[in-house]
Amino acid sequence: MIKASSTQNIPDTSLIPSHVAIIMDGNGRWATSRYLPRVAGHAKGVESVRAIVKACVARKISYLTLFAFSSENWRRPADEVSLLMRLFSTALEREVNRMFATGIRLRVVGDLSRFDARLQDQIAQAELKTKDNDTLNLTICANYGGRWDMLQAMNKAADSLPVGSEFTEQDIAPHLAMAFAPEPDLFIRTGGEQRISNFLLWQLAYTELYFTDTYWPDFDAASLDEAIDSYQQRERRFGRTSAQLIEVRKAS
Repeated sequence: MIKASSTQNIPDTSLIPSHVAIIMDGNGRWATSRYLPRVAGHAKGVESVRAIVKACVARKISYLTLFAFSSENWRRPADEVSLLMRLFSTALEREVNRMFATGIRLRVVGDLSRFDARLQDQIAQAELKTKDNDTLNLTICANYGGRWDMLQAMNKAADSLPVGSEFTEQDIAPHLAMAFAPEPDLFIRTGGEQRISNFLLWQLAYTELYFTDTYWPDFDAASLDEAIDSYQQRERRFGRTSAQLIEVRKAS
């Protein structure tokens, strides 16, 4: 089922975000600040993923989307990329049974064709095992880029439309990698950088943005609560005025 678009309709909102999307940044800097190899930061970052998944379940957040590996991250040193692939594989092996038992549905989105056959098979098996779960929809974006997402969606739309047709948002949206999820309510980036780095470019149109200097390995449930508290102070107008929002509240 395709979720509503914030540019076409006014989404329902609540004090607790339904969908949180996170760029997990700062693993390497966390490690180097402690005179550790970068691998130590990535390994510690996996622990933070586990903690935040648990925190989202406790707070009844329905969707959590994590940017694990961008289409530009292949530019990193080959040994670091190899390590990240091994960590991903190991995490799948260790966590899939736990996700199944706790009602978490896992999806991995991105151009997975560049991953080796074993990792692709692990992803497919993990998605299959958890496909009927609905406590939390956990999405890992791997070899993902927002521009790639829009381009692949447009190419699929073009294949289904008569030659020469003009695209509409409704033509493209069903083919986006995250078409199964509502647009994020809250975007979090750890590590001090203040940009979205080619992440969910289409989907973040009306998302509330939150940036923190905290490195991802130090980001915990309390950090998540700080982000949610900031989100709760925002006025989500979706193009309307504050006065209109007041009238909506009076009528509800």
